[in-house]
Amino acid sequence: MPTPTPDLRLRFASIADDLDAEYGPFVLHPNGAPLEELVSTILSQHTSDVNTARSWASLRERFPTWDALIAANPEEVADAIRMGGLANQKAPRIQGVLEEIRERTGGFDLGFLADLPLDEARAWLTSLHGVGPKTAACVLLFALGRPAQPVDTHVHRLALRIGLVPPKTTPERCESILEDLLGDNPQTTYAAHKGLIAHGRAICQARTPRCPVCILKDRCDYYAHHRHDPD
Repeated sequence: MPTPTPDLRLRFASIADDLDAEYGPFVLHPNGAPLEELVSTILSQHTSDVNTARSWASLRERFPTWDALIAANPEEVADAIRMGGLANQKAPRIQGVLEEIRERTGGFDLGFLADLPLDEARAWLTSLHGVGPKTAACVLLFALGRPAQPVDTHVHRLALRIGLVPPKTTPERCESILEDLLGDNPQTTYAAHKGLIAHGRAICQARTPRCPVCILKDRCDYYAHHRHDPD
């Protein structure tokens, strides 16, 4: 992977600052609960924040301990999280991840990940069956305050369009490039992540990007090549 140039680092820093001013300020407050973040992130896949919160509350009410959740019938777990969508897939995945963590650690405390080098912590999480790079990054950033960059569809789309990463870069490679560009400050990583998502939802949408009103258009490769302001 080519080393990002100083100019690209400065460009991204300027973009992140402008997004934070437009949509923020975004301030990182790690929740200190990596296992809860892991389960919640699995629940959040392909659903809204509201449905994630509802399914999380329902899951914890139905199964007050992790051991009880592991021991439950998968159909009962799926029923508890039905409002979050894909319940029949998420239920056994959550149970499997929890059981694997219990087998490896003798319990459910993932606090040790805060003390591992970032790459080792990421590798430990992604070695769990069903845990991908984005989920691992969410745990590391939101729970433990580590400078890991979760790459969802918005972050990936904007990174490609703006030109922060080469064309056809995968989400996994995008994650490592953005982390390299941003450096090791968790607050910077968090603010950039939230700002890119906010801008992707409001302006740089997948099908109809609102380029004429975009605050980033003068620094965006996509706009430079597709400039077509409507009449």
